[in-house]
Amino acid sequence: MNNDLIVSVSPHYHKQGSTTQRIMLDVLIALCPALVASCLIFGWRSLLLTVFSGANCLFLEWCWNKLMKKPQTIADLSAVVTGVLLAFNVPASMPLWQLMVGDFIAVIIVKMLFGGIGCNFVNPALAGRVTMMLSFTGSMTAYNPGVYAGGVDALSSATPLAVINELDFGSFMTLFLGRHGGVLGETCALALIIGGVYLVIREVIKPTIPVCFACSVLVFTFLFNGFHFTQAVLSLFSGGLMLGAIFMATDYVTSPMTRKGQIIFAVGCGFLTTAIRIFANYPEGVSFAILLMNLVVPYINDGTRTKPLGGVNA
Repeated sequence: MNNDLIVSVSPHYHKQGSTTQRIMLDVLIALCPALVASCLIFGWRSLLLTVFSGANCLFLEWCWNKLMKKPQTIADLSAVVTGVLLAFNVPASMPLWQLMVGDFIAVIIVKMLFGGIGCNFVNPALAGRVTMMLSFTGSMTAYNPGVYAGGVDALSSATPLAVINELDFGSFMTLFLGRHGGVLGETCALALIIGGVYLVIREVIKPTIPVCFACSVLVFTFLFNGFHFTQAVLSLFSGGLMLGAIFMATDYVTSPMTRKGQIIFAVGCGFLTTAIRIFANYPEGVSFAILLMNLVVPYINDGTRTKPLGGVNA
């Protein structure tokens, strides 16, 4: 029997036979339906951007470890996941060099400078997206339906969030299948839900955060947007809600460890997302909401820490 104690940074995953590589591989598998959907909707350049970003993030992490003379960590596939998620957050017409800037921010600035996987305090892919949104606003909002493959019937060059109050339930299938303007990985809600179900079945994530996130957006949109139930329901399938709730808000490192904390975190994300969408000049709030809630996760963990069995209150 091996009685060696392994010391490593939190969070710790207690499932026999599970490794970081296995978890990241499951996440990549779960992202495949969205990748297929983006290729069908936006064309071959979706695959190019996704492969390029994943490979670039892998290369950046390898270079950092080589330069700092640290053990190589690229085999855990976390850099590939970051690259794929970042590619899913850009439109199909995004220039490769601008995507490289986002990759550098995500991997080097947000992840490796703070110690690598398990040490970053915000989601790297979201930080990269926000940086590109502020730096390359024109490229990040170039939702041109002309790049769609197969001549599908798109809504318009505007994203559904920009015209949400003009939509009705007749637009549901258009939103659900992703036949509208947007970024690569967030348009097809069906593909993202399939990936989310796979992750839940594989016990990679629990449904607490995605379900609470989505439900809170539904409730707050209904309350803040004039009690329009139709628009509240359609807001669930608009913008980056599904991608953010399933694949980014559930990040082990930047989400709370307790169930109560996860509920607080998800409701906070839902509130901020809705508030930004409705009251701010920026049409989408998922990225900013998750990043802001990432910053308060340590306080949520402290406030929801469970008392040890037999322990007493301090």
